[in-house]
Amino acid sequence: MSDLAAATPSTRDRYVDLLRVASLGTVVLGHWLMAAVTTGGDGKVEVGNLLAVEPGLQILTWALQIMPVFFFVGGFSHALSYRSLSRKSGDGHALYPAFLRARLQRLLRPTMVFIGVWGAAALLLQLLGAGGGLLDVALRLVAQPLWFIGIYLAMVAFTPPLLRLHERYGWGAFGGLVAAAAAVDLLRFALDVPFVEFLNFAFVWLAIHQLGFLRADGRLTRPYLLAGAGLAGAALLVAYGPYPLSMVGMPGEKVSNMAPPTFALLCHGMWLVGAVEWVRGPVARWLERPKVWRAVVAANGVSMTAFLWHLSAMLGVYGVLLAFDIPLPVPASAGWWVQLPLRIVCAAVLTAVLVAAFRGFERPAAHRRPASSAAHSGPAAALGVTLCLFGVLGLSMVGFGGLLEGRTALLIAVRVTAPAAVAMTLVGWLLVERAGRAGRSRV
Repeated sequence: MSDLAAATPSTRDRYVDLLRVASLGTVVLGHWLMAAVTTGGDGKVEVGNLLAVEPGLQILTWALQIMPVFFFVGGFSHALSYRSLSRKSGDGHALYPAFLRARLQRLLRPTMVFIGVWGAAALLLQLLGAGGGLLDVALRLVAQPLWFIGIYLAMVAFTPPLLRLHERYGWGAFGGLVAAAAAVDLLRFALDVPFVEFLNFAFVWLAIHQLGFLRADGRLTRPYLLAGAGLAGAALLVAYGPYPLSMVGMPGEKVSNMAPPTFALLCHGMWLVGAVEWVRGPVARWLERPKVWRAVVAANGVSMTAFLWHLSAMLGVYGVLLAFDIPLPVPASAGWWVQLPLRIVCAAVLTAVLVAAFRGFERPAAHRRPASSAAHSGPAAALGVTLCLFGVLGLSMVGFGGLLEGRTALLIAVRVTAPAAVAMTLVGWLLVERAGRAGRSRV
């Protein structure tokens, strides 16, 4: 990592790398802080949310719900990557699959390993008849962060057409997505139109992604205006609209700002993006220090692996506590707060162990000879990323439990099982890899 850090070109935007690491790290820390595991009188284990126990703490989500920053950084990186490949390419048909593979390798390879390990473990446990308690909870929960992978896949897939819109209309393309997100919420809350809210999975997150395009072109010149407008908008919507205070989902909520995303969450994302851009100058100068930059480079190399496995580590810590009959204090009680730092330290150590075991899969695979014709690689890549998207979203909803029992979850209008979701993800990943190698050979 020291050699890699030393070889960093002067033109690299180090601040973007820091934002990528910091956003994923904040999500991990937030999950560790919010998890509230309890056992009932019948021994049943449940995982609740600290913010539901202490609603006054929900204001913290206005800082800890930092996933919009990751999607903003994604837009910046995708714009640079696509343009770079476009300059090298003489074949438009080969550009799209090559771009998909280049952007998705470090995402999908560790994801497929995570799915494979947990899927095999879940199948073995079911064949052995093991289960109950925290294990059943873990099989359901560890897959939930995969929703983020699905959304990110969609952003990569839509980068070429949305980048063209950005190059033609600039801020107008972003404004169009914002207007569409506002219209969706108007139809949802004012006119009670059914199912329309699911459109904001696209409009809200793609609007944040579009801000990354503007950043890539140096057009976020007044970030304080974006931050102020976003913060004021979110505050007014929460105060006078049907939107909850929390920017993450709460158990039993009638309306969630996250699933599906609301216009309030879009305003929250605007304020976060504006805020991080506002402080870019002094932080960028801090990143010029060799020790600081080496730490960022090292963290960047394992950030996705840590994100995928952090819930497994957290639940592993609780499993040890339960195995040794160590009492779990009531969430938000004095004993709970005293125990919290130790749980977080142990979860961090266990995450580090899992990262050491699986970090190699986050490195891009060596380039191999093309395996298919570039003439057909574009449609194959599009099909592959679509299958991956629906596969990981389905798996995030149904989890790894009950693999042989036909347990299902509703994905849009179709019920999916865990085996079907895994199969879609695997086939989609193989298609992206195969088509991308063919496209890469022509770029």
